[in-house]
Amino acid sequence: MPVLPTGVLEPLWDQFAALLPKHIDTHPLGCHNPRIPDRVVFDHVIAALVHGSGYERIAGPGCSDRTIRRRVTYWAQLGIAEQIHALALHAYDRMIGLEIDELSVDGCITKAPCGGEAAGRSPADRGKQSLKRSVATEGTGVPLGIVSAGANRHDSPLLVPTLKAADEHVGGLPDQANVNLDRGYDSDKTRWALAELGFTGEIARKGVPAPVQAGKRWVVERSHAWMNGFGKLRRCTEKRSRAVGFYLYLSAAIVTLRMLIRRATPRYRWDDRPTTKRLK
Repeated sequence: MPVLPTGVLEPLWDQFAALLPKHIDTHPLGCHNPRIPDRVVFDHVIAALVHGSGYERIAGPGCSDRTIRRRVTYWAQLGIAEQIHALALHAYDRMIGLEIDELSVDGCITKAPCGGEAAGRSPADRGKQSLKRSVATEGTGVPLGIVSAGANRHDSPLLVPTLKAADEHVGGLPDQANVNLDRGYDSDKTRWALAELGFTGEIARKGVPAPVQAGKRWVVERSHAWMNGFGKLRRCTEKRSRAVGFYLYLSAAIVTLRMLIRRATPRYRWDDRPTTKRLK
């Protein structure tokens, strides 16, 4: 049984396979073991992403942990996950429409017990090695741009790189877009940065209690909760920042694809559309 519903896994793999370059065997004698198919490795990568298991635990006779690790490194160098996410955003924009005039940005700290290039001492977990991801979402919570850093980094310096990542993935954000932020961004530096980008900001004030749903920015909190449903993001054991970015954008693509299927079901009809409203 797949770790993701077929309605999500199959279209994800179809686009993933279309972006992979054709493999050319360069062995001089051609007598080595047959290459493990990309689909087999992809299924193991999805299992590692969802369950958060180490490669040694999910490896089997048909696919070793070294093969999974090498293939993840190769795919991360190609930027496949970022391209998949951009394609999912494009499909969502065509069928549903992205509400990019209202943006929300926030950071989230998760565990990174192995340390690595994107890890740092967590101020909220007794200085343990942790990872911070800064996510920008549109008005309904679709993740647009992601930036990873050490947990000891403040949210405010990550705002501009996150918005630039979102601008790159959607092909350009509109002028005068409104950015909703929590009180951690309440500073003149943040307001100047937004003004330079041509955006307006709705920032919570320090010392003022937030409303129950935190205004318009509750959608980014929900997106963080969805992404924390992936075990690899809750407890990231990757040490290279490229691999961390690969899993972050792959999870963002899955979240976007789930939202697309869920919102397209009552609007469109296709032969293999889900028969239930909830994608289990």
